[in-house]
Amino acid sequence: MLNPEIGIVIVNYNGRDNTLACLRSLEKLQATSCRLQVFVVDNHSFDNSVQDIKKQFPKATLIKNAENLGFVGGNNAGIKKAIKDGADYVLILNNDTLVSENLIGELLKVAQKDEKVGIVVPKIFFAAGYEFHKKLYQKNDLGRVIWYAGGRTDWQNMFGVHLGVDEVDHGQFDQEKEVDFATGCCFLAKKEVFSKIGLFDSKFFLYGEDLDLSIRALKAGFKIFYAPRAFLWHKNAGSSSSGSTLHDYYLSRNRLLLGWRYAPPRLKLALLKFSGQRLFTGRKWEKRGILDFYLNNFGKGSYES
Repeated sequence: MLNPEIGIVIVNYNGRDNTLACLRSLEKLQATSCRLQVFVVDNHSFDNSVQDIKKQFPKATLIKNAENLGFVGGNNAGIKKAIKDGADYVLILNNDTLVSENLIGELLKVAQKDEKVGIVVPKIFFAAGYEFHKKLYQKNDLGRVIWYAGGRTDWQNMFGVHLGVDEVDHGQFDQEKEVDFATGCCFLAKKEVFSKIGLFDSKFFLYGEDLDLSIRALKAGFKIFYAPRAFLWHKNAGSSSSGSTLHDYYLSRNRLLLGWRYAPPRLKLALLKFSGQRLFTGRKWEKRGILDFYLNNFGKGSYES
């Protein structure tokens, strides 16, 4: 496809500084034969995000939601608008990321190699200072610690597993390859993927929606490829604190939702048994998430920050 149009979708919820930094990094993208349009979806922020984004990046299309629709609802609004406005590809991009200059060009090279490739994911590093285990690294390792170098589905636990996580990059994950889990932190998808399988499932609201989309894409006959020469940096947990009550609630609930949909019967029984135990021994919001799964309370659910 000559001169494809790419819609870059970024969701913001009270993440003014991260979003502005992400948008500034996009301005440094190397010129390619494609046309780029940025769509910033604001989930009803109250930190002056909207005003500052409008002022500093007037060319970006700003979509204002009347309420917080979560990662899922925010991205879905951006995807719909991008495709309506003519996008051939949609780049889903977390607001707490900083992109490399070659990101789009390298993702496109892989996407256009095979018509069956529906989704392409880059190599993602921890932004310097945001590593899980900061004390393990030398100063010159910072910015080269891997957060994601392709992914796979852990069917035993119904998680999307990041390959290479916490390893310093020495080229050990520089092979382009087919994978089965695309992280929602950043991926490039052909519009045909969404037209065939639909958007992110609103039941998830937050967490697990990327694994669900990956599984549906694979079942529909699309391939997911890892493009190691495309890369960016992620301020891990920049939008929500790792190990927080928010994580407890949505990960507990949505893991069960994924398992109920896709796991074989033996694993479903194991997940149900585990969830029953955690109803008595888990933390407060783990228990609530599990209970809401059984009560069929999805979307935003009953979580209160």
